[in-house]
Amino acid sequence: MVSSEGTPPVSSEKNWRENFPDGDLWVFGYGSLIWKPPPHFDQRVPGYINGYVRRFWQASNDHRGTAENPGRVVTVIEREFWETLDDPLAHHENSSSATIWGAAYHIPASHANEVRHYLDIREINGYTDHYTPFHPVLTSQGSDATESPANPITCMVYIGQPTNSQFLREPAQREQQAVAEVISRSEGKSGKNAEYLFMLEKALEGLGFGNAEVHITDLVRRVKALLNEEEVRKEEAQAERDLEESLHPSEQEAHRGFPPAE
Repeated sequence: MVSSEGTPPVSSEKNWRENFPDGDLWVFGYGSLIWKPPPHFDQRVPGYINGYVRRFWQASNDHRGTAENPGRVVTVIEREFWETLDDPLAHHENSSSATIWGAAYHIPASHANEVRHYLDIREINGYTDHYTPFHPVLTSQGSDATESPANPITCMVYIGQPTNSQFLREPAQREQQAVAEVISRSEGKSGKNAEYLFMLEKALEGLGFGNAEVHITDLVRRVKALLNEEEVRKEEAQAERDLEESLHPSEQEAHRGFPPAE
């Protein structure tokens, strides 16, 4: 099947219908979906998935970089495979469950297939669909308890698998300083790579579960050291504005339909 734009789909309609026989959809966001939600959602629930590690080990030649100078964006890696890789920050991953915090969105059946196609286009740069249990956690900043599922629910999640062409296979490319240097100078059609990093840190903090993991906070520190003070202030201010606008859209923006892809 091909999308209306002529682009082969990233997700499988068969898998979606098997996991959501009622025709609705739950999708989990661990990167830009946290602050740039899909359209037509009727619930946003903070929580986590287990068994993965989040890393800026996916190249971006569209949204946060170019084909000539790819940026760096996040993917999640299965804990068992990640343990076979050389990661200088491995000692910070002390959770046996390998928890990834983020936000899940429920899309009603009336718009689920439409939104799935939109996400396919948004996540086309090396990502494929997978399904995993999502554990909702309600906080004072989270969703209303009467509207949120109390038990784990199946969520679709887009993952850049290590087999995809954008995954950083060379260990030297995955070094924190190497990733930070790329982020500090990269820019794509969705904006500067540094803004993406700063927004992710702020969005994770905004979920109400504490600071982002060390991999992200360490990258933020390194990238800020590579930028001058004025650049840091500018990118952080832009990240704050974009985050506020994305999570609290105006009445007009809320009814525009599909947001621009990240």
